[in-house]
Amino acid sequence: MGKVRKLPEGVANQIAAGEVVERPVAVVKELVENALDAGARQIEVEFRKGGKTYMRVTDDGCGMDRQDAQTALERHATSKIEKAQDLQRILSFGFRGEALPSIASVSRFRLRTRLRGTSLGTEIVVEGTGAPRIADAGMPEGTVIEVAQLFHTVPVRRKFMKTDRTEAAHIIQLCRVIAVAHPEVAFTLIEDGREVFRSPVCAHLEDRVGEVFGRALVREIMPIEAVEEASAWKVHGLVSQPGRGRTTRAEMLCYVNRRPVDSRLLNYALIESFHTYLARGRYPAAFLFLKIPPAEVDVNIHPAKREIRFRDEGRVRRFVMEALLEHLRAASRGALPQAKPVDPVVPPKPLASSPVQGQPVRRAPGAPTERPAPRTVPSTAGSAVPDCRDGVAGANQPPLPRSAPVAKPEPSPSPRQGSMAAPRAAESGEGIRAWRFIGFLEDRFVLWESPEGLVILHYAAAWERIRFEEILRTFQSADAVRQGLLFPLLLEVDPLSADTLTQVIPIVARMGFDLEPFGRDVFRLSAVPDWFTPEQAESFIREGIRLLREQGRNWKEDAVSVEMAKLAARRAVHGLPAKDPQSARALLARLFACRDPLVDPRGRATFFEARMSDIERRLGL
Repeated sequence: MGKVRKLPEGVANQIAAGEVVERPVAVVKELVENALDAGARQIEVEFRKGGKTYMRVTDDGCGMDRQDAQTALERHATSKIEKAQDLQRILSFGFRGEALPSIASVSRFRLRTRLRGTSLGTEIVVEGTGAPRIADAGMPEGTVIEVAQLFHTVPVRRKFMKTDRTEAAHIIQLCRVIAVAHPEVAFTLIEDGREVFRSPVCAHLEDRVGEVFGRALVREIMPIEAVEEASAWKVHGLVSQPGRGRTTRAEMLCYVNRRPVDSRLLNYALIESFHTYLARGRYPAAFLFLKIPPAEVDVNIHPAKREIRFRDEGRVRRFVMEALLEHLRAASRGALPQAKPVDPVVPPKPLASSPVQGQPVRRAPGAPTERPAPRTVPSTAGSAVPDCRDGVAGANQPPLPRSAPVAKPEPSPSPRQGSMAAPRAAESGEGIRAWRFIGFLEDRFVLWESPEGLVILHYAAAWERIRFEEILRTFQSADAVRQGLLFPLLLEVDPLSADTLTQVIPIVARMGFDLEPFGRDVFRLSAVPDWFTPEQAESFIREGIRLLREQGRNWKEDAVSVEMAKLAARRAVHGLPAKDPQSARALLARLFACRDPLVDPRGRATFFEARMSDIERRLGL
């Protein structure tokens, strides 16, 4: 008997389901796209338990007669293409002809449909790989598809699904994304019997975005539109106003011929266009629609149709960026006359109160890049080297030990450093007490003369390391001190971010943040830690959510504390202590009282030493 055999139909459908049906949201996507292709003007989506136990999609589209309904449950059956050439000009959302049989093979499936203009509908019930049961059905015109007990025929697939909340968040986000692309269609979404949103037919895109994503977002975005008449290309939609950014990419949505896509090219075009109009680390909110001839784009490169390929990527990028930049420039010109200076936010608890600013050391015009090496000073017990503990702000600062042995393997010199290596000055008997303060370099670095050469301290990195360890200690303490907000902050986030925030509420509560759910995807913040600046609360939490989502881990308290402390320390760099000798010595003392003084939380070196022998060798001495 031969080894090659044809798979049974049921097995083939289950294999196809592995590509088409990854999780419950994939089922909703296929069914909603079929409803749109059927010309529906009203679509209702209902699901329970994150879609694991029940999903239903109801539409008022054209419907099907009995023969078409039966054929639709066979593999490779579709009404949207007939020949291979049709793949070059796809205008529908679905076209593979595998969705319904694949879904039916891994669930308890029920299809009811009535062709427009007929008096009686058809009902087909499929239980996994069993034979379908067909009967007449009285129902309105259109189609209703119910999917229950997803993956009950392949239990191993159920183990790979996430929590009900996570799966529900994916479904909600998908429905919001699709609803925005079709304001001419009324959308309703119901979760566990509760209405998530109901949006009637909207005359304008702004109305639909407001219905689905909130009115607050609409106030921060502006319309754009550009048309290339010769090629029938068009880009339009809504994007952030200059200076109005978000901390995540969750609301940066791109569509090609109204199909939601995950396109690196379009994401790049958006981010690059806003490069000079948003602060670093901020992203534009965007609902960007690109309309091009179907032959110019290939939507058949991914089983779930999430990715696409453009025939001329360079031209697409230029077209989109030129349109975005033109509108951003115009919006900026209109906003400049009303622009006002903003006072910088100074974080609490500065290192020193002295207002005296140190004089930075700057290179004279025409001077060589390499600076002369400082002269060495003998390190003796009776030398007049200033005590680095002088000027420490507050009596509760930890004392600096007389010997500060810091042992760490030296990293290989980087090409920019040449033979400058990691510091060894702290390994000497006197440690950093033998360092002599020289001055500041370009307001960013502190120069010290050590027994072995020149030490360059990165002021911001050192401060970030200090604040990180101090903040982390407050997070890990049992009684975090809080400061109540005069006006509690209401924070509205997207469903996936809400899922992340819900998981970490007990953890952030122990850090000093009083945060509680206040409606669907809305949270109420009533208190923050005492070291925190309340004005930064919203942006801090949003950026924290982004970092936690990018980590993609099962949240444990230690991991969340570390990530949030890193974020808080990074923000503290915006209010560095005064640049004067006293503050510099205080900062050095606090740095070497840290558990790990050599690097900041991001892994950057806090200081390094250029040894005298290396300096002399480079100068040919």
